[in-house]
Amino acid sequence: MAGPFNWISQVASVSIFNVRTLPKRLGSSVTAVLGIAGVVAVMVAVLSIAQGIVRAMESSSAPENVIVLRGGATAEMMSGLGGDDVRFIAEAPGIARNEDGAIASAELFVIIDVKKQSTGTDANVPLRGVTRAAPVVHQDFEIVKGRMFEWGLNEVVVGVGANREFRGLSVGDSIEVAREQWPVVGLFEAAGGVSEAEIWVDAAVLQTAYRRGNSYQSVFAKLESPDDFQAFKDALTADPRLNVRPMREEDYYAEQSELLYNIVTGLGTLIAVIMGIGAVFGALNTMYTAVAARAREIATLRALGFHAGPVVISVLLESLLLALAGGVIGAGLAWLAFDGFTAATLNFASFSQITFAFYVSASLLVQGIVFAMVIGFFGGLFPAVRAARLPIADALREQ
Repeated sequence: MAGPFNWISQVASVSIFNVRTLPKRLGSSVTAVLGIAGVVAVMVAVLSIAQGIVRAMESSSAPENVIVLRGGATAEMMSGLGGDDVRFIAEAPGIARNEDGAIASAELFVIIDVKKQSTGTDANVPLRGVTRAAPVVHQDFEIVKGRMFEWGLNEVVVGVGANREFRGLSVGDSIEVAREQWPVVGLFEAAGGVSEAEIWVDAAVLQTAYRRGNSYQSVFAKLESPDDFQAFKDALTADPRLNVRPMREEDYYAEQSELLYNIVTGLGTLIAVIMGIGAVFGALNTMYTAVAARAREIATLRALGFHAGPVVISVLLESLLLALAGGVIGAGLAWLAFDGFTAATLNFASFSQITFAFYVSASLLVQGIVFAMVIGFFGGLFPAVRAARLPIADALREQ
């Protein structure tokens, strides 16, 4: 046991020595730490966009909620349902009911042009025609300013996300729809979900404005229990009068967010890898400088009987320590600067804007720190090997 204990003791001794001499290399060490911190901050910030989009989609769904589209449609924009279709869907088994009847909202989905607050450029904002069951079906709908629109009138209510990101959507403003001005009479929240990026109006009014007749694009419904979905789905798909695609609401929103999530995640990963390569070279330069500055000390330790292994590990530990510091700083800065930051982007599945809040999750922070440690490992590996291979006699002669 003396051998392993001695080896571990050597690792500890050399590592402590390296840490104590860090102030002598403060400039290069701080440069390496800040470089890694910058890489981690950018990576976490970009990936928090994808996390925020997924979170917004998840907040939009409830386990007992379903959406019904036309058969073969993958989004509301591609769907179409007639009035009779809506009636048959509302009569399907498993749908929850209250004193007003089936809790099912037949809805229209169109896009209007609105100016962005930040740039003044045009943006596609969803205008959703809803029926009276919509406030019950959609997750945590609540009017937070003004009032609900009057059914049958050309009035709209606006999600707080759309109000925040786009111009002319405050209470008292008016929007142009079908060459007419429709007043904004209220703002609503919806648990941070995608509905907060929408404008709502009475579906019957929207049908008239766009000459849609008695047609809709989707039906959102609430089931008595999530377990009723299969029976509900089987009843609709087996009905010869219907050609529809029933889905759990959570599955629908996951499908809607998949493309955007993959684009943002892929872009964030690519940026992180490119910047990470630069950070590795920065760490290499720092550790090579550290090894060169301590060549005589390392050679002295080797001459005193210290093995090459402890020297390699001690240099790697120093590099990992600097990387850990950079990772923690970068992750912390990303969390402070971006967590909860609100923005809007184009949802390619619906070709309309979606508002969301950046979400710097605990797992994302850990991912950033781990990435920093990977940079530190590769940045310290070759300098560590060089330190172990330094010729003792030549190093001792260096001034």
